[in-house]
Amino acid sequence: MLEQFGAFVEQYLSHMPDIRITDVVEILIISFVVYHIMVWVRNTKAWSLLKGLIVILGFLLIAAIFNMNTILWIAENCLSIAVIAIVVVLQPELRRALEQLGKKNILSSFISSEGNRQEGRFSDHTIDEIVKAAFAMGRTRTGALMVLERNETLVEYEKTGIVIDAVVSSQLLINIFEHNTPLHDGAVIIRGDRVMSATCYLPLSDNRSLSKALGTRHRAAVGISEATDSLTVIVSEENGKVSVAYGGELFSGLNQEGLREKLEMVQDKPAEEVKKGWRNKVKGDRNEKKADE
Repeated sequence: MLEQFGAFVEQYLSHMPDIRITDVVEILIISFVVYHIMVWVRNTKAWSLLKGLIVILGFLLIAAIFNMNTILWIAENCLSIAVIAIVVVLQPELRRALEQLGKKNILSSFISSEGNRQEGRFSDHTIDEIVKAAFAMGRTRTGALMVLERNETLVEYEKTGIVIDAVVSSQLLINIFEHNTPLHDGAVIIRGDRVMSATCYLPLSDNRSLSKALGTRHRAAVGISEATDSLTVIVSEENGKVSVAYGGELFSGLNQEGLREKLEMVQDKPAEEVKKGWRNKVKGDRNEKKADE
């Protein structure tokens, strides 16, 4: 019995092609590229176009099964025109994708040092100051746009503004966005615990699913969150509400705790600090319960 099983395995393996290291590397590269293309397509209007193409391909498959030669002839002659049309329609998305590819450090996506992450992330004190400034400006209905840099650099947008390079504080942020001051128009860019520049220009989002009631400030916040992995805090000049734009989405009407949670979500704390924070929170809750008793 064992001999028969061994012979079967040997016969099965003899028909398998030789797998080289280059084949494995090739599969990994193709998987990586296809995955990122699918993620890119999912987050742009190319997703709607792709669904439309799937419907058309399904229709053409039916036409091929039933030998509808006229439809197939039309489709074959329109193929080259369709390819050019798709490139024209998706030109903004393709340009943005190529820009992101040019800005990314490929090796850093695979190998990242803990030291670099700690150097670039912002502290709990900075979160406190941003929350304090945002809701202070909300009470006076002072419009504000604060962009927090994460892994992808914002130097390109930073250059469009005026250099500040100062430690983040609520007083500084409030003064920058005060009405009728030279720096109030545009966005501030925050890297780590420092305000790097003010009056920066941001790309506007062309996402048609956004509410038409949103102004330029909110569209710019969504636009920069689509182009980079940054998080943007917005204070509405019309109603004083605080919102956050992250990953191409807008989270509106946040309270102080909600804003703090969004900022902590992208803070990239080391695991030990997260555990320590939870332990302290649990201890604090226990002490509060004992005090109530």
